[in-house]
Amino acid sequence: MVLGAVGQAIGLFAVTNVDDLLILSLYFARGADHPGATRRVVLGQYLGFAAILAVSAAGAFGVSFLPEQALPYLGLIPLTLGLRAAWRAWRCRGDGRGPRAGRGGPAATEVAAVTLANGGDNIGVYVPVLATAGAGRLAVYAVVFLVLVAVWCAAGRHIATRPAVARMLSRWGNVALPVVLIGIGVLILAGFE
Repeated sequence: MVLGAVGQAIGLFAVTNVDDLLILSLYFARGADHPGATRRVVLGQYLGFAAILAVSAAGAFGVSFLPEQALPYLGLIPLTLGLRAAWRAWRCRGDGRGPRAGRGGPAATEVAAVTLANGGDNIGVYVPVLATAGAGRLAVYAVVFLVLVAVWCAAGRHIATRPAVARMLSRWGNVALPVVLIGIGVLILAGFE
C-alpha cells in the first residue's frame, strides 16, 4: 500500500511539475556567480510548493481560499515579474552587466510567487486525489512531494550548470526568463494553466 502511494505520488509530481524544471534552470542560471542565490532559489521553490500543497490539502477538505473565477488572475504574478525582468534587461542592455549584476540573483519571494502562480494545474489535480486519499496516503503524498522538490531543484541546477546550457543561458537568460514568465502569466490569465 505505501509503495503504491509512493509510486503514484512520484508520477503525479513529475507530470504536474515538468514545467518547473525550465523555470528553475532559468532561476539557477540567473543566480550564477551570486553567493546565496542557490539557497534562495531552493527556499523559494519550497515556499511556493508548500503553499501549493497547503491549498491542495485544504481544498481536499472542502476549504476554498479564492473563488474559481479569481484563479486566472494569479497569472498577474508571473506576468508582472516577467515585465519587471524585461525592463531590467532592457535598462542594462548596453553596460555589459546584465540584469543579474546589481541584484545578487533571484529573491526567494520571487521564486515562491512564480511557483505558486504556476501551480494552478497542480492544485487542480492534487485536490481530488488528496480528497480521496485518506490521512495516511495524504501524508505519504506530502512527504514524497517535498522530497521531490529537492530532486527538482537539483535537476534544475544541474541543467543550468551544464557548460553548453550555461553558455546559452548566460547569453540569452536575461531574455529567456522574462519571455517564459510573461508567457506563463498570459497562459494563466487566458485560462490555459
